[in-house]
Amino acid sequence: MAANKNSAMDVPNHRRARMPRRLIALFGLAALIALAIWLAFALLRPMPTQTLVMAVYPEGSLNADVAERYREVLSRKGFDLKLVPSAGAVESVARLRDPKSGTSIALIPGGITTEQGSPELVSLGTLYYQPLWVFSRGTLPQRHESLRGLRVSIGPDGSSSRALSLELLGRARLIDPKSATLLALTPAESAQALLRGEIDVAIFLDGWESPAVQQLLKTKDINLESTPRADAFVRIYPYLNKLVLPAGVVDMAEPRPPTDVILIAPKASLIVRNDLHPAIQYLLLEAAVEIHSTPSMFRTAGQFPAPESIDLPLSPYAREFYKSGSPFLQRHLPFRLVVFLEQPVLLLLPLLVILFPLFRLAPEIYAWIERSRVNRLYSELKRLEDEMSFAAPGTSPKNFIERLDRLEERAIRLSVPTAFKPLIYGLRLHIDMVRTDAQKSILP
Repeated sequence: MAANKNSAMDVPNHRRARMPRRLIALFGLAALIALAIWLAFALLRPMPTQTLVMAVYPEGSLNADVAERYREVLSRKGFDLKLVPSAGAVESVARLRDPKSGTSIALIPGGITTEQGSPELVSLGTLYYQPLWVFSRGTLPQRHESLRGLRVSIGPDGSSSRALSLELLGRARLIDPKSATLLALTPAESAQALLRGEIDVAIFLDGWESPAVQQLLKTKDINLESTPRADAFVRIYPYLNKLVLPAGVVDMAEPRPPTDVILIAPKASLIVRNDLHPAIQYLLLEAAVEIHSTPSMFRTAGQFPAPESIDLPLSPYAREFYKSGSPFLQRHLPFRLVVFLEQPVLLLLPLLVILFPLFRLAPEIYAWIERSRVNRLYSELKRLEDEMSFAAPGTSPKNFIERLDRLEERAIRLSVPTAFKPLIYGLRLHIDMVRTDAQKSILP
């Protein structure tokens, strides 16, 4: 009767003993799921906005014309590219760095910023050369020497033309800020002022296709000056390139220019904020291929866009684009559908990364847990056997046998899956063997 009562009391005790294991397993699983969900939301990106903002130089520059082409290409994809006027590359970089400005895209020539100065920005590659043009009215009185006492336009404050003119031509002492009158005119304004005789020299940074460049190249009495010591400039400033405008390329009959003209030129890069949605970065890269891959005066077919990081690091998405093109889904599905499908993938990926190894190891973990339950009883059996081996001769085996009986009852009540039943049968067999040894060895 007492034995049955003890057995009845052991059952709830045994169940209570299993509760902590279940709670630990549940808490562990809940913690893993919570971690996976946190990672998913940390990686999950919001849907990209339909309106993008691009900083653009004033009208009459190649930069403005190229920006219009980007707007046309993106409009076919359902995006509204808002073009915000800027004084130039210096101001555009400042806007890109300011997250409150809303500006996320700009065309920036080399030499304007650095990775340390603009850690928020990345490059999508180079697009075209932007030579530093030096146009003069008539023949300069002091050719290739400092422009003393002349009216010189070097671009507005905040423009790449002004920054590079002062840095490059000032270092070579071609510009004397003390004696020359430096004017802040845009390329288009400089061209008109030079044609009207209101200034003596126009210096600005712009592409070959620029309307201002083409107008001045074709006008008589306007000369294009070669940059002296161009090789030295290129060696000192790694972002510069040496270009040659061949004699007669504008007009072979006259010819214009009468001799080869040496120019120095940075490359313009497509710069974006590093938090710009990857899908939009791929769209911009596709647009860049459409706009800039054709040949021109200073580029061959397919030369641009190019995976070059001049001042800023190349975006990882741009790096993948130049290797293998746009992602498969983006090439074959509408843009909004692609972005929509990416969200579940980003949500499930962290879950799979965490749960796949867990599911793979689950059978082994489960088997280890079940075996450990039986092994704990084996450990108790081993302790009993050790106690009996050190018992004095003549000791009554009654206490040991009762403890062995209770251990066997626990083994009988231990619920394990069928695959682990042999462990229980083996344990009971070993208990019986120890019981027999106890009766033989302890009795006098």
